[in-house]
Amino acid sequence: MGKIVAIVNQKGGVGKTTTAVNLAAAVGAAGYRVLLADIDPQGNATTGLGVNKKQLHTSSYEVIIGGLRATDAIVPTQFSNLSLLPSSINLAGAELDLVELPQRESKLKQAFSLVRDDYDFIFMDCPPTLGLVTINALVACDTFLVPIQCEYFALEGLSQLMQTVRQVKRLWNPLIDIEGVALTMYDGRLNLTQAVVDEVKRFFPRRVYSAVIPRNVRLSEAPSFGKPVMYYDSHSRGTTSYHELAREFLQSNGKIAAMR
Repeated sequence: MGKIVAIVNQKGGVGKTTTAVNLAAAVGAAGYRVLLADIDPQGNATTGLGVNKKQLHTSSYEVIIGGLRATDAIVPTQFSNLSLLPSSINLAGAELDLVELPQRESKLKQAFSLVRDDYDFIFMDCPPTLGLVTINALVACDTFLVPIQCEYFALEGLSQLMQTVRQVKRLWNPLIDIEGVALTMYDGRLNLTQAVVDEVKRFFPRRVYSAVIPRNVRLSEAPSFGKPVMYYDSHSRGTTSYHELAREFLQSNGKIAAMR
């Protein structure tokens, strides 16, 4: 049975989608069957994997709201062992649509129950909010991974995220646990960076990955070419960093972390 990991931070601009796309690609390249579920209305993970949203007839919206089987919306990608449940702009209205539905917090859990045996890992790129779509992700997941940028307001709002997680744990998903914290936009030349790292480690003791994700031009360029960074520039610092993060992730899950 595949493990489901929500990649979540309600603060925008923290490298959440970049981490979702590149961690999923790196784990797939290591030989594991991976599904990346894009449940963010912006759909950046979808375009970041080279999928044209305008050519899609189904998406995660129809799975969450319409009860469509996930297998009928999942599309292959050109990248090793990596499939995609794409997003669409319709997801922007999902918050209102969910309010009227029975068991509204469990729609993703129901959808993934039918496909999780087909994958080793399912990653979800969540919206930068703590609305009903993100709650669906937290109810569906086994663990959640938090990308945090190494900047001044790094921990802003994270207490609210953890409060939401505690509520989800109490009401719907008693086994949910934190997978880890990934430090993004790292610049070791700045004194502020180390101060932020120390603060994050105090907030999440023993949960912060050793691998850090640097500010990197190639990481910024890759999405415009519809590729994870490892397929855009295999020798970039961004590629090396996400390989290291994937290795840590796999080892913490008891998997062999042989990276190509």
